[in-house]
Amino acid sequence: MNKLIEKLKHIKLVKAFVYSIVGAVTYPGFVLVNKIKIQGTEHLTHLPKKNVLFVSNHQTYFADVMAFLHIFCAVKWRKINKLGIPFYLLNPFTNVYFVAAEETMNGSFISRLFKLGGALTVKRTWRSEGKEVRRGLDPSDTRKVTSALDSSWVITFPQGTTKPFAPARKGTAYIIKNNQPVVIPVVINGFWRAFNKKGLVFKKKGSLLSVRFKEPLVIDYSRSVEDILEQVMDAIEQSKKFMMKGKHHLITALDK
Repeated sequence: MNKLIEKLKHIKLVKAFVYSIVGAVTYPGFVLVNKIKIQGTEHLTHLPKKNVLFVSNHQTYFADVMAFLHIFCAVKWRKINKLGIPFYLLNPFTNVYFVAAEETMNGSFISRLFKLGGALTVKRTWRSEGKEVRRGLDPSDTRKVTSALDSSWVITFPQGTTKPFAPARKGTAYIIKNNQPVVIPVVINGFWRAFNKKGLVFKKKGSLLSVRFKEPLVIDYSRSVEDILEQVMDAIEQSKKFMMKGKHHLITALDK
């Protein structure tokens, strides 16, 4: 079954079908039940078709990625910083994959369906059946991302957890150093307030969701993995210097 899913998620027609269904179901939650504020999509309009890595902070298991997919589809239909009426679901943007925890994507029927939309499942460094277990770097996980970058865009969450200001995994920096992709930092907020941890159930309706795309990072690929990782964490505003800068950061930390 897993081999079949692996094959299906690389077929654009299958991904388009999944995005259309999931998109239709989730659109009201972003636009009608809550309000979404999008910034910086002008940085996406001239990106290459492959070897583009989106790095973002993480607040829910699914809602974050769903929002990204909506935005990418809207940009394909030449919408800037807005979703508008979701006609874009008739011909969605499918040239993208997203990194997700293997445990999360195998957890339910909905997650297994979403897996067909292009999930690159990895074994999280510090999560195993709800317990905090730190694993070493799994080369097979980085190979999956590298392979996807060869033909597509990839979304990844360097921290690998929804806990704010958690340390990042070095695997992200290794991928950047070895593949030298265009790296787009993304800062999101409000998802933790609007949705439950999985991102499938509303927690507080009427919340403001924000997604801000920044300019591509200028990276010296000859720098150490640690230096590159520090640059990424600064860009997604999850480094120590951002920890207590805003009230919403403190509230988020306490909420988790």
